[in-house]
Amino acid sequence: MPVLAQKKARKIRKARNRTIILKEDVTELGKKGDLLDVKAGYYRNFLLPTGKALLVTPLLLKEMRIEEERIEAEKQRVKEEAQQLALIFQTVGAFKVKRKGGKGKQIFGTVTAQDLVDIIKAQLNRDVDKRIVSLPEIRETGEYVAELKLHPEVSAIVRLNVYAN
Repeated sequence: MPVLAQKKARKIRKARNRTIILKEDVTELGKKGDLLDVKAGYYRNFLLPTGKALLVTPLLLKEMRIEEERIEAEKQRVKEEAQQLALIFQTVGAFKVKRKGGKGKQIFGTVTAQDLVDIIKAQLNRDVDKRIVSLPEIRETGEYVAELKLHPEVSAIVRLNVYAN
């Protein structure tokens, strides 16, 4: 009786992916808060020991949703605050800037963003960062327009009256 060689049995292994949520940005994988499917070994050997990801659970999903709602509400509050400040700037009218005068309409020096911030602080008691102020180069007396970028979606237009002493 001839003996037939048996074929080697193939092991069928289901690829076990893990659904995770990233706790911080991971290069070439995703940003903080992303839901991803990754290989079990990648999660077990890299993401879990470095603390960059957590397995998704219903409780974790609920916490994540609550955190997103809180962040969204905070963004909305900041935007509304910026709109209120823009409305205040519109109702003020023009800010008056005094400078030492030279020949004709010339003034000594220029009016800078810091000067405008100081005037706003003195007149309205509001702190404004000078980096959000964009104004043209002011070297003469006259009326000028400056823009304050209060929020990515909200900006305010402010008028300046520059005159010599």
